[in-house]
Amino acid sequence: MSTPAAIAVVPMRARHVPEVLAIEARVYPRPWSERLFAAELARAGRAYVVARAGDRVVGYAGLLMIADDGHVATVAVDPDWQGQGLARHLLLAVVRRAIELGARQLTLEVRVSNEVAQALYRSFGFAPAGARKAYYADNGEDALVMWCHDVATAEYAERLAQLEASSPLAVDHHRFEPAPVRAAGAHPAAPSREAS
Repeated sequence: MSTPAAIAVVPMRARHVPEVLAIEARVYPRPWSERLFAAELARAGRAYVVARAGDRVVGYAGLLMIADDGHVATVAVDPDWQGQGLARHLLLAVVRRAIELGARQLTLEVRVSNEVAQALYRSFGFAPAGARKAYYADNGEDALVMWCHDVATAEYAERLAQLEASSPLAVDHHRFEPAPVRAAGAHPAAPSREAS
């Protein structure tokens, strides 16, 4: 486990993708491709961030908007940096961005065996809402579908502030540029772990 230095969560840019791919290969059995990341970064209604320790990318997260739903597409932390609270800050960044983009609720899929991630998501207010059978192609594992409702409220903003304040890490959260206007009812295609 590495000792955190100065940690910053910043919007993901094309220059970060090679380091993101290295983490992707270490944490996922079916990593996304460089092409998929490039396509995601170019699409409207997406929010991808990286956590940087100095000049090194040590984690990333991504979210896409489908109407007024924010879908958490990916969260990953370099195994050398896991267990220090970085995933919380990555999720804080994409959740806040989703709310800026008009999200009223959030959703995600998580492996049924990944209890650590499920605990993180529950701390954000996500609750199980169903399952996707044999969702993960590498081993046929089911995905737990989780939803978090009423995120565009003062109460939820307070929850996020408490999550940030209770973190043992001091993290600098950089802001995104102003949200682009998107077509009402637009439903962009959602990538999945099987989309590599």
